[in-house]
Amino acid sequence: MPDRDWSLQNEPTSLENRSVRRLEDERLLTGKGHYAADQAPPDSLFAQFLRSPYAHAQIGELDTSEARNAPGVLAVYTADDLEKGGVGPLPCGWRISDRAGTPMVTPPHYPLARDRVRHVGDPVAVVIAETRQQAADAVERIVVDFDPLDAVADAADAVAPEAPQVWPEAPGNLSCAWEIGDDAAVESAFADAATIVPIELRNNRLVANPMEPRSIVASYAVGTRRYKLITCSQNPHSARATLARHVLGVPENRVQVVCGDVGGGFGARINLYPEDAVLLWAAGRLERTVSWTASRLETFQTDTQGRDHRTKAWLALDEQGGFLALRVRTLANMGAYLGQSGSAIASYYYAQLLSGVYRIPAIHCEVRLVFTNTVPIDAYRGAGRPEATYVLERLVDKAALATGADRIALRRKNFIPHHAFPYETPLGLTYDCGDHERTLQAALDGCDFAGLQTRKKDAEKHGLLRGFGLSTYVEIAGAYPARITREYGSASGRSESAHVRVHPGGTVTVFTPMQANGQGHETTFAQLVAEQLCVAVDEVEIVEGDTDRTPLGRGSAASRSLVVGGTAVARALDKILDKAGRIAAHLLDSVEAPPVFRDGFFETPDRTRRVAFRDVAKAAYDGIGFPLDEIEPGLEAIAFFEPENWTYPAGCHVCEVEVDPDTGQVRIVKLVAADDVGNVVNPMIVHGQIHGGLAQGIGQALFEDCVYDDDSGQLLTASFMDYAMPRAADLPMFDVALCPTPTALNPFGAKGCAEVGSVGIPPAIVNAVLDALQPLGVEAIEMPLTPERVWHAIREASDIRVADNPDSPR
Repeated sequence: MPDRDWSLQNEPTSLENRSVRRLEDERLLTGKGHYAADQAPPDSLFAQFLRSPYAHAQIGELDTSEARNAPGVLAVYTADDLEKGGVGPLPCGWRISDRAGTPMVTPPHYPLARDRVRHVGDPVAVVIAETRQQAADAVERIVVDFDPLDAVADAADAVAPEAPQVWPEAPGNLSCAWEIGDDAAVESAFADAATIVPIELRNNRLVANPMEPRSIVASYAVGTRRYKLITCSQNPHSARATLARHVLGVPENRVQVVCGDVGGGFGARINLYPEDAVLLWAAGRLERTVSWTASRLETFQTDTQGRDHRTKAWLALDEQGGFLALRVRTLANMGAYLGQSGSAIASYYYAQLLSGVYRIPAIHCEVRLVFTNTVPIDAYRGAGRPEATYVLERLVDKAALATGADRIALRRKNFIPHHAFPYETPLGLTYDCGDHERTLQAALDGCDFAGLQTRKKDAEKHGLLRGFGLSTYVEIAGAYPARITREYGSASGRSESAHVRVHPGGTVTVFTPMQANGQGHETTFAQLVAEQLCVAVDEVEIVEGDTDRTPLGRGSAASRSLVVGGTAVARALDKILDKAGRIAAHLLDSVEAPPVFRDGFFETPDRTRRVAFRDVAKAAYDGIGFPLDEIEPGLEAIAFFEPENWTYPAGCHVCEVEVDPDTGQVRIVKLVAADDVGNVVNPMIVHGQIHGGLAQGIGQALFEDCVYDDDSGQLLTASFMDYAMPRAADLPMFDVALCPTPTALNPFGAKGCAEVGSVGIPPAIVNAVLDALQPLGVEAIEMPLTPERVWHAIREASDIRVADNPDSPR
């Protein structure tokens, strides 16, 4: 079934809401992309890291003498060298506190491990040589006396008595026992409840696996004393600030961070990594360019990973099925170190979304942030919102079973109604707008829900079980205001900026600190400019990914590119039009009756005279026709945007599955995503972003699982031979329905679309599989729902039935 766009009632009359073909695709699809590794000069040196083979070990004697004397080697550096060079630890971007105000335990994260390694792949030393092979050979000559220590990989094991301690300053491996909500109100509601439904869940750990492995080209210019880092980051300006302030100890204007094309981010490219710090410092010491590209094994062992929650939750309902209260207890695995945003994702980005689309009067959530001997957990597509939605939507389905209620009717009964917006949740968020009934109905209409029973009977004739599942969700996109992020523990604000330059010929260049990693910024931002200034799309150039050329900003994360970065562009364009209008007023001799801008021309109010925008641009630089003592020459502007609130995309995802009870194989036969992402600039790009999120959500639900050995802490899924990524043949046709309720929080009415697929679809799939298996007595299966897990669940349920009733057939 083709994608449907409910926002298009008529043919579009402007560039907004039009599927302009992506301008960047010709370059990317023909192999002419310009990635970090492509920018290494011919005389570049090469780096290779010695990494820990142990999840937890004391570093004894570290002998680098043979490596230093190996052919082609220019340097070997260890933690001692970096310490003597003044290199500090990598900072944590959010420092949260418990309810008593005690800050979380934040151990230092040194770029090269000091004294002890804490996960497999932890970097211990780096070799820099003339060739990549020489660097790799020399690493083999480093002798390290590792004294292995007991390791712990699972958060539940880590908080058990006598568990191995990852950090001595974090007793019980606890960084913080964070909580939010009113526990007394929840307790009171539970006392009055007719039904209390419990659930226990695991949200499986995921590896981001961008197509492009991390690459670095680091250099130092002696004459200007400036450092330059070419890398694949989602936020170049944040990387620059961290490197200057915490690693090198130099002013920010002596550090340049450059990103070309970036082959995927998904949140894993938000962080500054140890390799960035080590190699930029080393380039300064050697006064040579140093490059490095991660192997796929290093990607698995060092890129930040996602999810990994263990949760118990309870939902209280009254006799009519109304939701009274929700209690949630979560163990959040943080890995060995605290990443840039990991603590916020496990707390604010997760728990504040536990109200979902529902009226739940009282909610309390406790999250324990736990250290383990694993790769650090940080942002991954959705970042906290998929975890919250999974808890809530699985719990609502279980509540329907427990009370005998229809699961769709139960949701409808407890929805926040359309007329109740703006709606303040018990956890401090204020949803500005939404229409959950509309997205639910759109999803049901799109999947032909009325014919479900007929399809179930047809499947049974072929020995298959068909199930239906749904998930309703709300998520956050954009950014908190700075006043809130500071209160919550963020080390920096979340405002955004843009610099727009109109050239004398009327063409336009936009300098934005956003950083594309597949979203289509060059097209969407060009559409915004073309719409507002009435120029052609191909007359607009978008420049990003260079801290020397773009104004300060926070890059791409949390679906913020359009709603925050695009708003900064729009504000700069407003300034451009204001100045151009004042110049045009003089050119038209219409100062007393200011001209109106329409269709690319400034016109006098009586429409008797007009001047083209491009002629105004030329005049602005020529300085002719307007008073220079009142209006300075030129036509460019810089604007900043500080958001008032998050935006709140929402929707309903439904799917039907067929399960083969003999093999446990699950096949998605129908999937409908009805999403309210606000107004849309380019439907094709929005559909593509939703499709990508759905693919990753399907991956989590059915395929992907990052597994560590419980005893040794070894990563057991460190390649694509063991870590199953979804392929094209595993994905169904997607039916996407856009159902906008425009927000007033930005000039476009847009809410953000990049993460909704990964937020909504995993619980819908699990609910569908459990619906199919309900006749067999299967009540729960952990993600991913692999054929083996499904098969075992069917057999275990069968064994239980036989034990309870020996006369029942298997």
